[in-house]
Amino acid sequence: MYTKLISASVLGVNGRIIEVEVDIASGLPQVNIVGLPDTAVRESVERVRAAVKNCGFQFPLQRITVNLAPADMRKEGTAYDLAIAAGVLAASGQVASDRLRDALLIGELALNGDIKPVSGVLPMVEQAKRNGVSRVLLAAGNLAEASLIGGMELEGLACLKSLLAPEVYNGQRPLTRSSSVSFHAEAASDGVESSPPALDFADVLGQHQAKQALLTAVAGRHNLLLCGPPGTGKTMLIQRIPGIMPPLSDEEALEVTKIYSVAGKFAGEDARLLRSRPFRTPHHTISAGGLIGGGTIPKPGETTLAHHGVLFLDELPEFSRQVLEVLRQPLEEQSVTIARARAVLTFPARFMLACSMNPCPCGFYGSVSAANISTACTCSANKIAAYRNKISGPLLDRIDVQVEVPRPSSFLEAGKGMSSAEMLEKVLTAKERQEARRQSTGVNWNSELYGSALRQTAKLDAKARQLLEQAYQLLGLSMRAHDRLLKLSRTIADLQEQEQIKEEHIAEAIQYRCLDRKTEAI
Repeated sequence: MYTKLISASVLGVNGRIIEVEVDIASGLPQVNIVGLPDTAVRESVERVRAAVKNCGFQFPLQRITVNLAPADMRKEGTAYDLAIAAGVLAASGQVASDRLRDALLIGELALNGDIKPVSGVLPMVEQAKRNGVSRVLLAAGNLAEASLIGGMELEGLACLKSLLAPEVYNGQRPLTRSSSVSFHAEAASDGVESSPPALDFADVLGQHQAKQALLTAVAGRHNLLLCGPPGTGKTMLIQRIPGIMPPLSDEEALEVTKIYSVAGKFAGEDARLLRSRPFRTPHHTISAGGLIGGGTIPKPGETTLAHHGVLFLDELPEFSRQVLEVLRQPLEEQSVTIARARAVLTFPARFMLACSMNPCPCGFYGSVSAANISTACTCSANKIAAYRNKISGPLLDRIDVQVEVPRPSSFLEAGKGMSSAEMLEKVLTAKERQEARRQSTGVNWNSELYGSALRQTAKLDAKARQLLEQAYQLLGLSMRAHDRLLKLSRTIADLQEQEQIKEEHIAEAIQYRCLDRKTEAI
């Protein structure tokens, strides 16, 4: 007998519908899985065989052929277990085919027949809805995650016996049904994950210029680099960025949640939409593949996990230069394209890059004072040059805000300066102005402005234009740095709620490019 069911897989960060065809014919007892299965898929034969037997069904002692279509796409993972087992039971007449017809089946089987949750359910269910599938049979552990996609009839199955009709199966693991959840209604308002309270900028002593720089960077989602001696608060400042970032919109929340679902970092019965913007802090020993993604069938890396959030690289020169150079494409194109023999995939990577670094290997270059001779820099000029050369010019050119964080001259009491709540209010005001221009520019943030949209938006008065031309000539800026100065000035003007960019806005933007200016040799 022959039967065809529907399952799904993940390709990149998107779902892909897979047809599971099962044919049972006369012949020597054997099971063949075709359609480019990987080891985990081929091993599903033994899991299915044991699960069928331990749930009281009969595994057919005939020739069984399982085809996973499209046959030219590599299949991996354990999400097909439930569909393969259901296909065998339906083709052998042990389970009614009507119950499985036009339903998406996702789940991994244990040897005793329990159905285990798998990663990537959210994009699978979303793709099924786009393909007109309205019913989903999946592991009970994935029920909450799948319910984030509205308009679907979901059935959470505890074990393989749950494939029987409810009136037939009355065992210890009953069928669980989930009501359809509307993403734009319930899930959007109530599905908020619990997160620890954000750190407050009011706890940072002094560093008012650095705080203002961070405020400007977040308001326009500009890349940021803080440079200064150890202990001046660089890491402390950047760790407080999530507290002044606007919450994710509905569409952004769904995108981020899908990514974390694919990466296996979002699961459980209490699954909720991720509303806080991601804040990723990889260690400096990370590989290029770990940063942008990789593998035989590419998986998302840290740049994709930071999508719509912040990627924080602490002690930037300690990262391998080869690793840092792979950031060029995602910083420019806001996506990562990875080509492999079996797949070419594009991952989203729209993030804000935040970095910190010391001015030299020992960390004290330029920080010596008459009262504190013990902190004098001991590095040679060659060591300092080699240390700074780990950050290439093209990469530095893509960082809009570059600020020195000096050692405080005196003890400053807490509470001085802006708090996170005050900074967030300013960020939201600037974001509203950017949203108002989105219809004409087509972008959400000032850092994304290019070409005619940038020229149309960044309107300069005469003095501002003259200062920008002088800066371009005297500081030896590239055309990319020139345009990034314009974007940064646009954000500064938005924070001051002014439509036209003035001379003081350009001057402030130039001050935020301290490491990009022409300086004398060390």
